[in-house]
Amino acid sequence: MRAHDHHFPPTSLVLIENTHNRAGGAIVPLENMQQIYRFTRKHRLALHLDGARLWNAHVATGIPLAEYGRWCDSLTVCLSKGLGAPAGSVLMGSREFIDQAHRYRKMWGGGMRQIGILAAAGLYALDHHINRLTTDHKNAKKLAHKLAKLPGLRVDIDAVQTNMVMVDLDPCGLKSTDLVVTLKEKGLAAIAVNPWRIRMVTHLGVSSQDIDRAAVILEKSINQLINKK
Repeated sequence: MRAHDHHFPPTSLVLIENTHNRAGGAIVPLENMQQIYRFTRKHRLALHLDGARLWNAHVATGIPLAEYGRWCDSLTVCLSKGLGAPAGSVLMGSREFIDQAHRYRKMWGGGMRQIGILAAAGLYALDHHINRLTTDHKNAKKLAHKLAKLPGLRVDIDAVQTNMVMVDLDPCGLKSTDLVVTLKEKGLAAIAVNPWRIRMVTHLGVSSQDIDRAAVILEKSINQLINKK
């Protein structure tokens, strides 16, 4: 929280992300959210939850989605990430908050016509794709176990709580950007988180057999780059 200083705007909003992207899909414990919520009440701050992957936290912990919603003033969820809808997010909050959000959307031109076809896909995902997220979590664990056995890689298996796997490359000395390019050429998607780490994500379009293929592609790609040195 900023100290009182007329040179800067006062702190008015706290944001939490759950699950946390940069932490490899880690779940923010509900107890932490409750503590932060109480802090914001004490200091008269608003609390927003970026719940793009909140479905994953719900499935992994068994904590009801409504319970997460109790401990924030507003929250967003994504329908297109783990749930696999083609597009869409949902903003939730008080009636007054949503009324204001509608006005801002009109001001800035965020409306779409006709949106029903995307809404229908989102509703289908909500009805059919939440519980299957456990498959993504199992596939992520499987991938982590396989990659942890490869020489030159370091994977914290215990840190894989949902559908993301962080892979450290410093043992083999490769640059993450070089590996990501090589993987893409072989049909495997990953992103460079920093110069020595890549992130891999399991989702609706990834099967258990794909995990086996991914491990083989990764091993071949690492050997290919090391041999070029």
